[in-house]
Amino acid sequence: MDASRRSYDEQAARWNGPAGHAWVDLQGVLNQMFGPIEELLVDAVSAEHAASVLDVGCGTGSITRAVARRVGHCVGVDISGPMIEEARARAEREGVPASFVQADAQEYAFEPAAFDAVISRFGVMFFSDPVRAFANLRSTVKDGAGLRCVVWRGPEENPFMTTAERAAAPFLPELPARLPDQPGQFAFADPERVRGVLGESGWAGIGIEPVDVVCTLPEKELVTYFTRLGPLGTVLPDADERTRAEIVEVVRPAFDPFVQGTEVRYTAACWMVSARAATAKLS
Repeated sequence: MDASRRSYDEQAARWNGPAGHAWVDLQGVLNQMFGPIEELLVDAVSAEHAASVLDVGCGTGSITRAVARRVGHCVGVDISGPMIEEARARAEREGVPASFVQADAQEYAFEPAAFDAVISRFGVMFFSDPVRAFANLRSTVKDGAGLRCVVWRGPEENPFMTTAERAAAPFLPELPARLPDQPGQFAFADPERVRGVLGESGWAGIGIEPVDVVCTLPEKELVTYFTRLGPLGTVLPDADERTRAEIVEVVRPAFDPFVQGTEVRYTAACWMVSARAATAKLS
């Protein structure tokens, strides 16, 4: 099995398993936490005057629905069955003109030139072959269509995101290391790598600007957040109750610098990536 296929299988298993269900269960917390980033993307794509938008890595569809309300129609694509099922149900309940596809956006046969814009909030860093993925996204947009993605900068600028694994490291030496440029949360931390990926896959006019956004979540949700999401969420389900309790006892105080009364606050250090679909399509 080649590395690309192995990476895909790992991502599919993760997002169709515990991680996908955790995002469904915690969507209220996550939508609140990442709400300011959602506003940035919705405002940006609205300024494009796009009539049809593709939301990549849409999760439970919060941004997909918000964009659909503004522009008229938005399609969300995600590899996670649990999240797509929830996204469809919510769109139907709310009567929003949004539709959803469970698929790997790297491989899916989208209709050619179907969209005026592509957006993503933290959904494009997990591709096993990002050049192939962005070339596929290029094929489904019109010439000159806009691309807007928010991705994480490096872990050193996002200490909140690594607090749990750093605090739990003595208990869980088997936690996988975060490798630069590998599929995962910080895969697009290097802006030059991002420029190279987009340029090679048929995008031009590339802009990469730092965005620092204050995010919040209720303190009462903090333990649930770090035990069900991120690296700890992949290993704690298999830990015995004693080990789990010991880890929570150690990890929770590590978040104290981010706790302000009943609220947890941190700065999300991100890149806002923008580009245009080059006129000359890839052959």
